[in-house]
Amino acid sequence: MDVAVLGATGDVGRQVCTQLVERALLPATSRLQLVGRADGASARATHGLRADLIDAYDEHAPILDVALDPSDVVADVVVLAAGRTHPPDGESFTRGELAADNAAIFHAYADALAEHGSGSEVVVVVTNPVELGVAILARRLGRERVIGMGAWLDTLRFRREVAVSLGVRRHRVGGFVGGEHGPGAVPLWSTVRVGGLEACERERAVARVRGARSLDDFPAEVAAAQARVAELETADGYRFVDTLPPDLRVVVRPYLTHRSGAKTAAGTASATIDLVETILDGRDIVVAGQVALDGEVSLAGQPVRGVLGVPVQLGPEGWTRVLLDQPAADEERALAGVAATVAAAVAPWTAPREAGA
Repeated sequence: MDVAVLGATGDVGRQVCTQLVERALLPATSRLQLVGRADGASARATHGLRADLIDAYDEHAPILDVALDPSDVVADVVVLAAGRTHPPDGESFTRGELAADNAAIFHAYADALAEHGSGSEVVVVVTNPVELGVAILARRLGRERVIGMGAWLDTLRFRREVAVSLGVRRHRVGGFVGGEHGPGAVPLWSTVRVGGLEACERERAVARVRGARSLDDFPAEVAAAQARVAELETADGYRFVDTLPPDLRVVVRPYLTHRSGAKTAAGTASATIDLVETILDGRDIVVAGQVALDGEVSLAGQPVRGVLGVPVQLGPEGWTRVLLDQPAADEERALAGVAATVAAAVAPWTAPREAGA
């Protein structure tokens, strides 16, 4: 199977390409397509990245190809990592500002894949706002063929933070994060499982590390913690983050990492590779991701028809079904609120094209 990385020379795109080749996830007969823009530095850097990867991994590298036009993208799995990102200097853009810049990129690649693609490629959206990318591409390519990686990255962070609080390794902890990627994440505490613990033991352990808290207060807790981190030097900020409950650490730690100037490219790419590997593997595996729902989930008595992060079954043809058991009451309220927020946020960039369809 072939993989294309859109925005191959960006921070995350370069990491995705490098990890794909370094981990030998593609055989020598498969193709890794490095996709950039035809103008300026992007075209030069994309050719340079190809040469660099060959230098480093020639013994087991797949076929490395450069594409500089959206119409030339052809692959079984497409990673969309192109577009504007937050600068690593503490300044940040609002989601609306990112949407204003990146909506055109989402539309361009959605149109190109719909017109020139195979009709069966699966797209993993990395570019923020992830939910907007999923909404735009799902409308053109089909809902089941598009998944956003944000909920999976948040899920991996959640499992790690819970594991740290329990004093176990991450592979022993299950559980998912849904909602919106970033501050709108919804930690699904009701899904947490710990290998080796009976149900009653798990409930006591989770209650101990979570504390007497509700997701109704989670957005305010996140905002307060991020405001406090912004006042601290980086080392002090990390020490402060370590004092927070695990679900708060899921959101606040990467916020601080980005403010430090390091960004979160390695972790983001690794989570993206997990989804790519799952699709390439040929087996259906349960992950979390932002997907375009059409009534598969009901929250507060209303079916959700829009993009939301939820646990799904993912395989070579995309996601096939949602695996969200009855959430706890505060989880359901949080997910319903995020679903409404996401719907309002993506509407300005999708409704005009709907009306003209």
